[in-house]
Amino acid sequence: MAVDLMETKTQKPEVETLVTEPQTQEVSITTRDLSLWYGDFQALENVTLNIRKGIITSLIGPSGCGKTTLLRCFNRINERYGNVTTTGEIRILDKNILDPDVSTRQLRKSVGMVFQRPNPLPISIYDNVLFGSNIHAAHKGISRSVRDQIVEEALVEVDLWDSVKDRLKQRATWLTLEQQQKLCIARLLPLKPEIILMDEPCSALDAEGTEKIENLIERLREEFTVVIVTHNMAQARRASDECVFMLLGEIIEHRPTADLFMTPENEKTEMYIQGRYG
Repeated sequence: MAVDLMETKTQKPEVETLVTEPQTQEVSITTRDLSLWYGDFQALENVTLNIRKGIITSLIGPSGCGKTTLLRCFNRINERYGNVTTTGEIRILDKNILDPDVSTRQLRKSVGMVFQRPNPLPISIYDNVLFGSNIHAAHKGISRSVRDQIVEEALVEVDLWDSVKDRLKQRATWLTLEQQQKLCIARLLPLKPEIILMDEPCSALDAEGTEKIENLIERLREEFTVVIVTHNMAQARRASDECVFMLLGEIIEHRPTADLFMTPENEKTEMYIQGRYG
């Protein structure tokens, strides 16, 4: 059923939006006037944003503010839920990914996703690492020795190789939650994505596991653009270079993380980071 945008638009107070332009021209993700509706509920409203290449950008805000919805827009996972209407533009790798000729399979090869709770498949660790490559036929027909090398390099990169190298044929479900999350990241690497999206990747972990995943995210910055959704203000300060504060489906402030937390320029941002709501 078609959605009447005028009737479904939620009335909200005027919000002063501060969006800092990137310091360089190297931008991985650009949105222009991006809006999204679940049925008649508007979850995103005219989001215009530049996410710089090769840094870690965190999305923060109270529950229901639209940050996870925005993250999922970047590889079009929202479309899996049905009754979703998206307008505006999302440019990734110089292409509007909302164009009808865009293959979501190819998009998700370039834009990988790590979910809130680790989701390793109930197959071997070895086959988990190669699963995405098999789906995308990225390594079809290659020799066993090359496949072994791909698995080892991916597990080394996420600091998991030493722990599992003698158990590669065991099911991945025996791993700890922290190890499972590392494995889920390793599963993306053989596809050589440009961007890695992370939806609260540490929420299911204890303090030690959180520290290890944050250290891994820090290392990923050297090769990938990383966008992370987090409810943890301390994590946003520790783990990101730039921070985007969202409220009621809009961007309120986007600045270098240290500046946003130390000298917020919008009263709503200051209220949120002081814990006065959300």
